[in-house]
Amino acid sequence: MSVMSSPLEFLELLAREAAAVEFEGPLVAARSAGLSADRIAELDQAKSVALRVRALLERRRRRESELLSLYDTVSDLAGLRDLDDVLRAIVHRARHLLGADVAYMTLNDAERGDTYMRVTDGSVSARFQQLRLPMGAGLGGLVAQSGAPYVTANYPQDERFHHTREIDAGVGEEGLVAILGVPLRLGSTSIGVLYAANRSARPFAREEVALLLSLAAHAAVAIDTARLLAETRAALAELSSANTTIRAHSASVERAAAAHDRMTALVLRGGGVEDVTAAVTEVLGGTLLALDTEGRLLARVGELDEPDRADIVEAVAASRTEGRSVRRGELWYAAVVAGAENLGALVLHTEGELADADQRILERAALVTALLLLFRRTVAEAEGRVRGELLDDLIARPLRDTDALRGRARRLGVDLDAPHVLVAVDDDAIAATGSARQRVLSWATTYASTRGGLAAARDGRVVLMLPGQDAGGSARAVARDLARVTGRPVTAGASGPVAGPTSLATAFREADRCLTALGALGRAGQGASTAELGFVGLLLGTVSGGGDADVSRFLATTIGPVVDYDARRGTALVRTLESYFGVGGSLARAAELLHVHVNTVTQRLERVGQLLGADWQKPERALEVQLALRLHRLRTPGG
Repeated sequence: MSVMSSPLEFLELLAREAAAVEFEGPLVAARSAGLSADRIAELDQAKSVALRVRALLERRRRRESELLSLYDTVSDLAGLRDLDDVLRAIVHRARHLLGADVAYMTLNDAERGDTYMRVTDGSVSARFQQLRLPMGAGLGGLVAQSGAPYVTANYPQDERFHHTREIDAGVGEEGLVAILGVPLRLGSTSIGVLYAANRSARPFAREEVALLLSLAAHAAVAIDTARLLAETRAALAELSSANTTIRAHSASVERAAAAHDRMTALVLRGGGVEDVTAAVTEVLGGTLLALDTEGRLLARVGELDEPDRADIVEAVAASRTEGRSVRRGELWYAAVVAGAENLGALVLHTEGELADADQRILERAALVTALLLLFRRTVAEAEGRVRGELLDDLIARPLRDTDALRGRARRLGVDLDAPHVLVAVDDDAIAATGSARQRVLSWATTYASTRGGLAAARDGRVVLMLPGQDAGGSARAVARDLARVTGRPVTAGASGPVAGPTSLATAFREADRCLTALGALGRAGQGASTAELGFVGLLLGTVSGGGDADVSRFLATTIGPVVDYDARRGTALVRTLESYFGVGGSLARAAELLHVHVNTVTQRLERVGQLLGADWQKPERALEVQLALRLHRLRTPGG
């Protein structure tokens, strides 16, 4: 027997990695050589062993190749940082390692309770790429639910799976037949499914299932690593943002501390609202307005138009309610309050947002402004009391030591020997409430002191002593300016000019009588001096001052019968006469004014003629009657 017909020939075939068909050669040669049946059986057995060895070597080579590819896959995945890149690399390598037509991956959606298509490789169907699989539905839904691998050589005909119209339509459009799905697991938790699929029927060997499981295990770790890396990056970004925020907060706290120290120093050294606004803008930048309760400007830093009055009122109310500064458009408002009293507002314009600490600076500035305004008011009130006491002494008390009065006045910047006018304001300007009364007196004190004069409250009046010689002009100016403050008409009577402390008491009485005369003459809401009222004013002043007996006789002889008739019978003859003369002698207009018929007016005037005589309408008598009516009304203002 030759060497070629021995079992050693199979070893040579194994050594040179011959094809399986070549292992039939030694048997064919043995049969041709006529070897015995026992010998041929021995060779056949040797061939079978050799083929088994060859298959084992082939599997090991394939396994070595798969392990090498798996190692390369792990190396590739380790170098990736972006999650999308990791998922695409996993799916692509799965398709390559298993030689599949399509590979894809679904991930579980915990919120919706299903699994959705995340990445595909080799897919051509848009519908398939958008599939969502309910847990337990289809092959993938079953793998996702159970956490175990499933394989089918022909999915459309495999009845083990729960088929749905949507899944079957997607799989059919992609043309898939054979499908292998293995779970992506992190510990005991399934996070998704990795698939390999063919468009023709084919079985998947155990080695392929094991290979895809190994790839899925590495893929799950890579996915988790990418997720952790993304979370780490997000955490680092948050830390960076937090660090930036902390730095900004620290800087704003330092600014707030510096602003607080500066504003405290301003208060201690007697600074004003202007200094506070300047300090705020130096720290926060922008422009700032300080406004009083009426919206009038107290201080301004920078170019900023005053907001609309309605906007100021709304924003200040909101700031008071919230106890914080508020933003309206591009402006920040901080209410300046002392307890429940509103003193004004700070209005700030800056570029961008204000940090909390910066808002605190604005709010602290509002608090300091309130403190300064209270200080200013306290000083003004104290000075006002001193000024008011001096004026009260000059007009109401016997003057014993005029030199002492002059000395007190000089300390207040007032020269009593210079010409002055006295202005008296009517009771209507002083409201019933104490706060409004104090407001009017405070205004009068400020108005007089800024002009080098004095102001005081006396017998329900507010009286001002103002330097100058134009009594009527001063009265009109006071009436006009105080009306703006109170929001109601103001009547002001004036007298003077006078000089010297001994003349002021007389001047006050004349101003007071002039004020009364204006009301009697129907000139409420106006300002005038005694000199401007002429003879009527002097006469009215005499009446209001003491009820002269001659005036009483004049009234009795002129209109006494008419007054007595009204008193006895409750008629309105005096009122009818006043209306008749007031409309220039027109019966029709007098009737309209009295809300009666013209015939009634005619009848009343006929009665007047019977009481006063037929000549009461002649010019001389008519003038006396009108003057008497004025005097009568002055004596009885409520009549």
